[in-house]
Amino acid sequence: MCGINGIVDNTSVHSIMQEDLLKMNEQMIHRGPDDQAIWSDDQIGLGFCRLAIINPSTGMQPLTNEDGTLRLICNGEIYNYQELRMNLIARGHRFTTKSDAEVLLHLYEDLGEAFIYELRGMFAFLLWDEQQKRLIAGRDPFGIKPLHYCIDDGRVLLSSEISSLVRVRREHSKVDAKSYAHYLTLQYVPGVNTMFEGIKSVRPGSYLCIETSGKIISKTYWSPQPSTVEPTDRNDWKTNIRESIKNSVKVHMQSDVPVGSFLSSGIDSTIITALMRQYGPLHTFSIGFEGEQNECEISRETAKQLDTIHHEQTLSEEAYFKLVDEVIRKLNQPIADPSAIPLYALCKMAKEKVTVVLSGEGADELFAGYRIYQEPEALKAIASLPDVLKKPLRHALSKLPSMYGVNYLQRACTPLDERFVGNAKIFHDDKSSVLNKRLINYNLYEEMSKFYEEARNWNDVQKMQHIDMNFWLPGDILVKGDRMSMANSLELRVPFLDMEVYNVARATPTRWLIDKGTTKRLLREAFADIVPEHVLHRPKLGFPVPLRKWLKGDRGTAIVERIAASNVGDFVDLHYVEQLLHEHQVGKKDNSRKLWVIYVFAVWFEQQAQVIESNEKLIGKTSARL
Repeated sequence: MCGINGIVDNTSVHSIMQEDLLKMNEQMIHRGPDDQAIWSDDQIGLGFCRLAIINPSTGMQPLTNEDGTLRLICNGEIYNYQELRMNLIARGHRFTTKSDAEVLLHLYEDLGEAFIYELRGMFAFLLWDEQQKRLIAGRDPFGIKPLHYCIDDGRVLLSSEISSLVRVRREHSKVDAKSYAHYLTLQYVPGVNTMFEGIKSVRPGSYLCIETSGKIISKTYWSPQPSTVEPTDRNDWKTNIRESIKNSVKVHMQSDVPVGSFLSSGIDSTIITALMRQYGPLHTFSIGFEGEQNECEISRETAKQLDTIHHEQTLSEEAYFKLVDEVIRKLNQPIADPSAIPLYALCKMAKEKVTVVLSGEGADELFAGYRIYQEPEALKAIASLPDVLKKPLRHALSKLPSMYGVNYLQRACTPLDERFVGNAKIFHDDKSSVLNKRLINYNLYEEMSKFYEEARNWNDVQKMQHIDMNFWLPGDILVKGDRMSMANSLELRVPFLDMEVYNVARATPTRWLIDKGTTKRLLREAFADIVPEHVLHRPKLGFPVPLRKWLKGDRGTAIVERIAASNVGDFVDLHYVEQLLHEHQVGKKDNSRKLWVIYVFAVWFEQQAQVIESNEKLIGKTSARL
């Protein structure tokens, strides 16, 4: 696990390129504190920060092939590298290290760009082809590992973290208006864009071909889609689910350093932990909050039954808010997921004992675990009415006050592609109230229309999964996991997001997953013998951060005061923010998530102004003129 940086530029002075690479490495040394290196030639530069996991003694990068015509830096893990390595050696390739990343070089020699189809793992890489004079920049299918880039004054900059690009970028940076508008709804920036105008992410399942002229071609090699053939034997398929996940956990445990497991109160992390425990003693880590919904009480009982070496921490309100600034800084761009803060604390605790942890992310997207996936069945009676009846009913309902029955009927009369944007929907119809009037209220549904079109022949649950796998998972869940773990020099692995597991999950009929008010039913049944009873049928709760309670008191007043002091007046109607706080504190509405979205953006904006000042740039003034 590492951090990678790259520069493609056929005009830069060599010494300047090296200086910029060193600055980029320095900016994200937390991703690879064990060692760092840079390499550059006339038109290309690569920077590498290493967290040693596989082959610590000889796995330093950049790596090169036998004749020196290829150079590679790679962040991540290739779980089938031993099999690939043996096949490559049999075909005459000579390896100089035992690193998993070196197989990429030799596969490319044999297969060209198609080598990426052979990889099983989580990865982002930069591969320089000297003969072709091009850089290939690729990312794993699910987007577990990050890779960002921008065109800057004629050169192309690439990095694992946005902050490294900002550090050396010559062009003035400013807030991307569309990203900000979408962030207000989703609590994260969706798709390939970032909160910085001109800085983009390589799309999951894609790679870029970058020529020295600066020309960039994007190619997609994988995208999620359900199987066209459904299994018929339920019990056989239950066995397939179990065996695929069991195998994935086994390969994800490959490491030359200590490995542990995150353990929450839910079934996903419990499955991972129970399978890992079969291979020997295991450190597990949990975190919770003071009060009634302390997850540590449940995970402690789980750890006791599974006989793990358990570590836990309970966060107070004060401890939570002390971490906010550091967490937002490490996220690089605003992600208003309240669980990012406890995840940061959890990673910090785990790093004291291990260097690698396994976690349960991805199970809900693959096996239909979110409660909102039950909605199509709940709305079926009304949703099945002809459009000629639903449209006037929907119009009439829009005139009525918001309440449970009205909201139910409105959703039932609204097509899925006009109501579902994913697991978080903070601001939407009222977005214009918080947006500065000079900003355009961009239509998020247009952003998602391509993905709904891809899924037009699928059932509604599959469509929802498709949206979440293309937006929520790579935009929130995986970004949060990567940034919070790497901020603590900890490698986070996610066995559910494995292609072998996905191929089983995508063929599992929806009716076997969502049944009688239960999500992930077949997954639960597959592991019923090793998951403790108190976890097996427990409904999904997410991470219960008590923001609603905290913001009713002085804490709510304090965050609104900081919003007002952060110079975000060009992006936020401060009078509206005060109204949100008043409604929340008198109990009229629960506005905690709306306040949090604005607060996280304000803190991030304030931090960027400090970065700009320290870098002696003018980004702040440019941003304020959006």
